[in-house]
Amino acid sequence: MAGPAGEIVTEALDGAGRSVTVSIPPDPAEVVVFAADGGWHVPALSAATRGAEGPPTMIVGVHGRPDDEGRMREYVPALDPACFAAHERLFVHDVRRWVTSRFSVTVPAARTAVWGASLGGEVALALGLRHPDVYGAVFSASPGGGFRPPGVLPSPLPRVYLVAGRQEPFFLDNAVRWADALRTAGAEVAMVERDGEHGGPFWGRELPRMVAWAFGS
Repeated sequence: MAGPAGEIVTEALDGAGRSVTVSIPPDPAEVVVFAADGGWHVPALSAATRGAEGPPTMIVGVHGRPDDEGRMREYVPALDPACFAAHERLFVHDVRRWVTSRFSVTVPAARTAVWGASLGGEVALALGLRHPDVYGAVFSASPGGGFRPPGVLPSPLPRVYLVAGRQEPFFLDNAVRWADALRTAGAEVAMVERDGEHGGPFWGRELPRMVAWAFGS
């Protein structure tokens, strides 16, 4: 059974030891956003899309580890390549297969995005750049500095929407750095500054604008 439309459900992914929280839109999903640290962020992301104009959006939040060290090992490619690769398989392959089976939802890359904030913003960029055939867009809020633009970016590149707060200069600088590198490589990029500190409400509130920019209203 797919689950009640317009509600949020959390389930443990069989065999993965990881929970996934899914926000189900009231109408059939036309866009799917896979979100890092979903246990923390899906309620705010879901609230932001509720009543907003734009295509019905399903949000699939993969829960992160509870400790920062564990999250860093999974999210930053160069820190622990084996740990990153295991999380990559879970996020990119296992969770997508589960969503298709559990909710009967399959959308093409052109209607799929990966979202993250702070450390999650880094993994959103990393996964999006590594899998443009899966994610047509990357939504990165206040990305941290552990994963920085490589000297040569891959091709093709997804569309990338970056947002950061004016009161968090370190993270704003990281976002601008990514925007400049991606534009130089020929990617379609939006770079947005909002009033706010790290972890501010603009993280969630920006999602409808991200979806509208990437997928149309």
